[in-house]
Amino acid sequence: MSKFWPLVALGEVISHCQEYIDAPESRSYPKLSVKLYGKGVVLDTPADGNLLKMKRHQLAKAGQVILSEIWGKKGAIGFVPPIGEGALCTSHFFLFDVRNDRLDPKWLQALFSANYLQEQLDADAKGTTGYAAVRPKNLFAAIIPLPPLAEQQRIVARIDELTAKIGEARGLRQQAVAEAEALSRSAVEAVYQGLAARFGQSTLSDTCTSITDGDHNTPQFSDSGIKFIFVGNVSSGKLHFNNSKKVSETYFNSLKPHRVPARGDILYSAVGATLGIATVVDTDEPFCFQRHIAILKPNRKIVESRYVWHMLNSQTVFEKTWSSTTGTAQPTVPLRAIRELPLPLPTISEQRHIVSYLDDLLAKIFELKHLQAETAAELDAMLPSILDKAFKGEL
Repeated sequence: MSKFWPLVALGEVISHCQEYIDAPESRSYPKLSVKLYGKGVVLDTPADGNLLKMKRHQLAKAGQVILSEIWGKKGAIGFVPPIGEGALCTSHFFLFDVRNDRLDPKWLQALFSANYLQEQLDADAKGTTGYAAVRPKNLFAAIIPLPPLAEQQRIVARIDELTAKIGEARGLRQQAVAEAEALSRSAVEAVYQGLAARFGQSTLSDTCTSITDGDHNTPQFSDSGIKFIFVGNVSSGKLHFNNSKKVSETYFNSLKPHRVPARGDILYSAVGATLGIATVVDTDEPFCFQRHIAILKPNRKIVESRYVWHMLNSQTVFEKTWSSTTGTAQPTVPLRAIRELPLPLPTISEQRHIVSYLDDLLAKIFELKHLQAETAAELDAMLPSILDKAFKGEL
């Protein structure tokens, strides 16, 4: 902390707003949610004035400080945003006005964003472990560094400048990933169109020994047994077992062989938001799946599983899938339409070359995404560092 900056109690620069309404009107009110750890204030589910039972309510004003009585100890404090004007606040929240002659609200916002007050508010909170409430007096007692107003404004401007540069860098990284993904989709489509021109169009049913869906009988789930997955488990294009359930071995053993996944089979989501997304089974672990997933068993004598998977990702096939859907609220592609999806059929040797090329392209995009994630984490770490320097008078 800069030795030239005085430390003052927040009570010197903010005041508790105690304007209450007698009773909520018979209408819908906007409502606020104060995020933990200084992450800001956002709109929550609107409140119906007819259903409110608490007797004390306030209407928030944009630019006021809002503190959560219950979660202030976890940094739930921030500024009411413009969209929060007129939001209804129950007695579990406190509102405060800022003395603009001594405190720039953006300086205080920087303190909130750095979660500067949590340790003090947590230490001062009273009550049981489960309900350590933070009261206005606790906030008033919290100590903050307070440079002269002009210095606050200079530092805040510098923080805004550096934050904008961080946002620009993050945006450029995200743009690079988006462009790479677009290039990948374009490359797959170009390969598909080139093959279609050379080899014509076969269908999925020509290249698979069977195409069917999951068992239509709803199984009895249990605490142990064989894993049972849903369309969400293939939504990322890679098989995973997150949130899967379990069924008995008896149920699993009753399934017909063409409904039992094996390594190299293709699972295809046939319903909802994940419709048209496929994955190649890459495990020998036994599992089964819901009826909204189709299972394709490629004929390994004439087709490579990953070649089929790549072609299913082409724009042509994706659009064909969606044009064949039935239903509106829950679009579904029927099995007959899946079986008729067009697929060029080059030789196995050429398929392998295509798979190698497209897999290499995907690997590069995956690496780019990995770098983007690392960069994003580094950029996220920069803001706390900037704020720390600001509060030490080093910015």
